[in-house]
Amino acid sequence: MGDHTETVQVDYDPNRISYTQLLDIFWASHQPTSRNWSRQYMNVIFYHNERQRELALASKTKVAQQMGREVQTEVLPLRSFTMAEDYHQKYILKGHRVLKDELARIYPKHTDIVASTAAARLNGYVDGHGSVEQLQREIDQLGLSVNGRRVLEGLVRK
Repeated sequence: MGDHTETVQVDYDPNRISYTQLLDIFWASHQPTSRNWSRQYMNVIFYHNERQRELALASKTKVAQQMGREVQTEVLPLRSFTMAEDYHQKYILKGHRVLKDELARIYPKHTDIVASTAAARLNGYVDGHGSVEQLQREIDQLGLSVNGRRVLEGLVRK
């Protein structure tokens, strides 16, 4: 498999959410005391600068104290980031014909779908993440047709 780690890169607006808030979400979203059995699937925070490193390490220490256990998640400098192959991009969403067609209407080029926040949100909803309340707050911003909205609402209500 090579010397890589499967990860996501989060682009965010610090005027809307802080790096510390993102760290809180990260720690709540995985099991930080699990050992890393392979580099490919390791628990890690990659930082871009010294301030991010300091905040990540401080949050790691806080989590370890709260859990009363050693945290296995690593904090490492980002050296490079490579996008996954096209067949991995929005993989769950690609299996849903109606919503996939909706996106193709909005974004004729596949690279635009990959970069789309709306497509990322749809991919999450199709995979069973997100609540009805969340969807109600943001459905108007997803660019869906009436039929697309109906289909997505039905998936989320399941």
